[in-house]
Amino acid sequence: MDQEHIVTSFDEDLKHIENLIIEMGGLVESQIADAATALTRRDIQLADRVIAEDKRIDALEVEVDAAFVRILAQRQPVAQDLRVVVVSPKIASNLERVGDLSKNIAKRTNVLAKSQPIGSSAATIKRMCVLVQGMVKDVLDAYVVRDVDMADDVRQRDEEVDHMYNTLFRELLTYMMEDPRAITPCMHLLFIAKNVERMGDHATTIAEQLHYMVSGEIYDDERPKSDTTSTIFIEPDAAE
Repeated sequence: MDQEHIVTSFDEDLKHIENLIIEMGGLVESQIADAATALTRRDIQLADRVIAEDKRIDALEVEVDAAFVRILAQRQPVAQDLRVVVVSPKIASNLERVGDLSKNIAKRTNVLAKSQPIGSSAATIKRMCVLVQGMVKDVLDAYVVRDVDMADDVRQRDEEVDHMYNTLFRELLTYMMEDPRAITPCMHLLFIAKNVERMGDHATTIAEQLHYMVSGEIYDDERPKSDTTSTIFIEPDAAE
């Protein structure tokens, strides 16, 4: 009976961590959506709300870390249970970073609201955010049901975010070369686009962590990656 009680308590501890991560994920999804909306609508109030809400995500990560330490100390899990416990704070850490990146987008939105829009760049960034938000949602769904195939699919989808980032990077460089007055807003938009691209990377990392948690195996192939901005060079004549 005592052993049954111990097993039940351990399961409850694991479920508590899972619930914390799911709550974090829901908040992060909302943050991504709200940050994108604030950018496209130039909504300073919504941007400020995104900045303020980040504290809730940080607090949940602290709870996950505390639960992780408590379980390791009291339960001494092994095998898959150990992987679940060890991977959980890593997943929480990646979600917290996505929340931080959303907050950074909101901060730059407050600056961009003071300048003229740059083409359709804000709309492109919002499409990127929609893709990343979908990746976060799907990888969390995969986490709940322990579905490796769903996690693998999320990992592959990061390339699409990279491609959109590459295109926007070239577009914004061209705007800056054509009109020096566009440099400040374009730089902020470039940082925002990079933030979204990094969100995709964090969702991909969660997918890889989930794959290990469920299967005990690490991917033996390189992560799909198509961010080529570090090698892009546009001649000034190309913008004319």
